[in-house]
Amino acid sequence: MNATETPGRPAESVWDYPRPPRVEVDVRHIVVEFAGIRIADTRRSVRVLETSHPPVFYIPPQDTRRELLRQSDARTYCEWKGAATHWDLCVEGRTRVPDAAWSYEQPSRGFIAIAGFLAFHPSRVDRCLVDDEEVLPQPGTFYGGWITSEINGPFKGPPGTWGW
Repeated sequence: MNATETPGRPAESVWDYPRPPRVEVDVRHIVVEFAGIRIADTRRSVRVLETSHPPVFYIPPQDTRRELLRQSDARTYCEWKGAATHWDLCVEGRTRVPDAAWSYEQPSRGFIAIAGFLAFHPSRVDRCLVDDEEVLPQPGTFYGGWITSEINGPFKGPPGTWGW
């Protein structure tokens, strides 16, 4: 996918992102929606930028509907950020979306800015927005990057890209 420059924002190539990843504050309006409910709404997110990945937006817990999240049994480990906690989305007691979000409750040094913040998989909710632009999910089922019009790939995630 090739992006175009968004007014006020230059195009970004995921191949220019660093390894280890960089953490940066982002004040754009971030929204996550599912089943007609606004799950998260903030202008205080933190983006994590890593080579070959679209950005992941981490949202402060106070700007999410935490009562709709239940800790899942899933566990993963990031070589940079540490042990992740995964969260199922549970709406009105009927709908359960397994591992719709994740967080790093005690992240590694260098990633303290995302401690307790929640990241949502765009492919597992109805809609994610960045300043009213609907996000495309990162290809594949493992990574949760958010693709917007200013982000250039190719992106890690689909079959054949694990060795990148």
